[in-house]
Amino acid sequence: MATVVLTSTATTVGLFVPGFYRDAPVLLPQVYGQDLLTLVVAVPALVASLFFAVRGSLRAYVAWLGVTGYLLYTYASYAFMTAFNELYLVYVALLWLTLFAFVDGMARLDPAALKRRIGESSVRSYVAFQLLLVGLVSALWLSAVLPAILAGTTPPSIADAGLPTSVIYSLDLGIVVPAFALSAHWLRNRRPWGYAFTAVLLVKIATLGGAVLAMTLFMIRDGQSVPAPQIVIFGALTLVGAVLTGRFLYSIGPETGPVVD
Repeated sequence: MATVVLTSTATTVGLFVPGFYRDAPVLLPQVYGQDLLTLVVAVPALVASLFFAVRGSLRAYVAWLGVTGYLLYTYASYAFMTAFNELYLVYVALLWLTLFAFVDGMARLDPAALKRRIGESSVRSYVAFQLLLVGLVSALWLSAVLPAILAGTTPPSIADAGLPTSVIYSLDLGIVVPAFALSAHWLRNRRPWGYAFTAVLLVKIATLGGAVLAMTLFMIRDGQSVPAPQIVIFGALTLVGAVLTGRFLYSIGPETGPVVD
């Protein structure tokens, strides 16, 4: 429960203590949007999924892993990118707690049992969605990175924020995109770990997509320009991701039993 307490504290302070964040003004709406989604969606989802997971629900267990993955991504970005503040050690503690919980949780998951519980349902939509995310995220970030590399400059999103580099670009291109590509490949070949990674990544992308939309709302409120196509694309991806997440979790079935090997 340390993760719940620390996450609730960090997000509450960030949202309700005026002037707490010391980041560049262009980054503040993004941080507020992340905090809002984390506090009102991720924390309750973490508590609820853990409650049912410890009672033997495999569906809740993979949901808990997905939310934990979202928190790991979130507090990795806070620990490495957010301007130093009084909660720095809280971010570092959450990075360690969520990393340990995620790795340990994945190691304990029995992917063969998960595959058996899902059965022979079609996996085409899940494979296609993950490959779509690989293409879109890669195209979005590389469209900013490659021109800057060729011109010997810095992408505007990095320069405007006064950052030395982008942790988000690094996390997405170095971890998230390869994870979705590998998950799609394994699932297409119906390997057990493909089912496990798909379940976890779908939950993560649904929560992260909601966070991006919350960031967008804060950016619009702050008077920043947000291209309409970007809103439509992320909104559609979040909606489709949430629907596929719900369908995948529902296909696991409600029966209880051992959730780890």
